[in-house]
Amino acid sequence: MSIRYPRPLRPGDRIGVTSPSSGVAPRHRERLRVAVQDVTERGYEVVVGACMDGSGHVSAPAAERARELMEMLTDPTIGAVVPPWGGETAIDLLPLLDWERLREAEPTWMVGYSDIATLITPLTLLTGIATVHGNNLMDTPYRVPEGLLSWLDIVAAPAGAALTQVPYGRHRSGGFDDFTAHPAVREFTLDAEGGWRRLDGGTGEVVAEGRLIGGCVETLCNLGGTRYLDASAFADAESPDGLLVYIEADCDEAFMICRNLHGLRLAGFFDRANAILVGRTNASDSATLTQDEAVLDALGSLGVPIIADVECGHVPPFLPIVNGARGRLVHSAARSELTQILD
Repeated sequence: MSIRYPRPLRPGDRIGVTSPSSGVAPRHRERLRVAVQDVTERGYEVVVGACMDGSGHVSAPAAERARELMEMLTDPTIGAVVPPWGGETAIDLLPLLDWERLREAEPTWMVGYSDIATLITPLTLLTGIATVHGNNLMDTPYRVPEGLLSWLDIVAAPAGAALTQVPYGRHRSGGFDDFTAHPAVREFTLDAEGGWRRLDGGTGEVVAEGRLIGGCVETLCNLGGTRYLDASAFADAESPDGLLVYIEADCDEAFMICRNLHGLRLAGFFDRANAILVGRTNASDSATLTQDEAVLDALGSLGVPIIADVECGHVPPFLPIVNGARGRLVHSAARSELTQILD
């Protein structure tokens, strides 16, 4: 198995929209329309699937969601699949997907984060197909801050491209925009300052390389020890010199994150990490444990650099990461950057 990058998208290509987890409630349909229009204005044809119902916690029964996702991922006329957003229980699709068929099909970009990490991370680990952990469809209308990229930039990048992103220096201090009241919002409210921080106590410049893999702690922790999250086997096959592992927390308090990270470590998820990137979070601290301390309690003894407050999580703005890409991390007091090579 080797990393397979889907072909770069060009104007006229088709992009599929389906909800493998949560659908879109009526109050958010106008935001969906705005997001689809933005993608269409980039020259793409958007195909919206049937699994979009937002009246419950999932958009359709698991078998229907799995069937529609499979159809889009194996349709040679669809170049990318982008869910509107995450949700809660995409995990129920994993045993229903035809992984052998996905391995044999021409690769298709799949994009998303949060609960969508439950699908895209195993998709890369099991098939070698590169996926994009980045802003979902409903986030697409936002203007991309200087130094960062949109998923649309990545899926259109040529083979062999080296994509460098740097911290913007500002972020949102809490919450998300109300898409019901402001469905056409295009500017992030970035009301707080802060860049990347070295969390492990080391000093001096960090330079680390390896293939990138990771996702949301709250969802990936449920896959630890299963065939869907065997990062060591992936490293053996694709990156024997090690990995760059990224993680991010949505809303679980610090003790829960600490336990989940310990569980992922016991399952071997960090065994081949050359460095760890931790997404900025607004999740709460516990009474006697902060989110930083939770990360250090579980991962500090690994002896690798840990870089915190990276824009790869639930706090806007967003720094998309390509699972499977060759990554080069640089961090010092003078500069911070992540370069991804679509090799």
